[in-house]
Amino acid sequence: MSRSSESPLAVTDPGNALTEYQQRIEAVLDRHLDTGDAPDARLIEAMRYATLSGGKRLRPVLVYAAGRTTGAADTALDAMAAAVEMIHVYSLIHDDLPAMDDDDLRRGRPTCHKAFDEATAILAGDALQAQAFDALTAGVAGLPGTTGLQAVRELARAAGLHGMAGGQAIDLGACGQPIGLPELERMHRLKTGALIRASVRLGALAGTPDPASLERLTRYAECIGLAFQIRDDVLDVEGDPEILGKACGADARLHKPTFPSLQGLEASRERAVALVDEALAELQPFGQEADLLRFLARYIVDRMN
Repeated sequence: MSRSSESPLAVTDPGNALTEYQQRIEAVLDRHLDTGDAPDARLIEAMRYATLSGGKRLRPVLVYAAGRTTGAADTALDAMAAAVEMIHVYSLIHDDLPAMDDDDLRRGRPTCHKAFDEATAILAGDALQAQAFDALTAGVAGLPGTTGLQAVRELARAAGLHGMAGGQAIDLGACGQPIGLPELERMHRLKTGALIRASVRLGALAGTPDPASLERLTRYAECIGLAFQIRDDVLDVEGDPEILGKACGADARLHKPTFPSLQGLEASRERAVALVDEALAELQPFGQEADLLRFLARYIVDRMN
């Protein structure tokens, strides 16, 4: 498949590509949140505080990485990458609120409602969700046929009732309640996995994917999405708070069902590795253009934060 000359990164150096894309999305997000005409300075300050605070940027990098496999230019992926990260950040702001997980730290800094106040944090999350779709609709306007509309629907479903919000509702209802592994997997395929799945599909749709390739990329995304959550659960038990940028043990304090609590740490680690192996198998028909996706799959289970 032909590669766009607009992409300067060598797929044979995925570690460098990850760093370059993390830097790229920082600049893109900064531009999208550089709204000097905002009607309330405190609100845009809270949005920028929560969004431009670093982080792995896994979801936007997945947009770029998937776009590589279908020949999309990086410039065609910028708005999609920014949109998925703004949705992700909005969810983190709301997850941290006292009515949800009641967290004081995020990425080593006070959470948005601690740095500002609860009302401002709620509005910052609301505004980021709307800003995400504003960025996405403008960014996909030039895509052929109905691809742009499909991209918008992908993100809407991933964020809403049949994705992140629906999974979060299940999670809240499960606190202190008995739940089995199938139910736990279903919850996290919605709460965490849906946005990861959308990130990969959005990037792929920006290029020229054939149906078989898109299906393989979708299955890859579903596998790494669940592996990502399992790794998060493991890190909440044995991670280093200094590296994580937040306190450990929150799941246990809230009596949340997790993979380690249901099947133990070792079985959880093995399950995450097996899911990554499944994801990598889906990428076998692809060449070097999928090397960053391969790197990210392994990164998910090896990361320390």
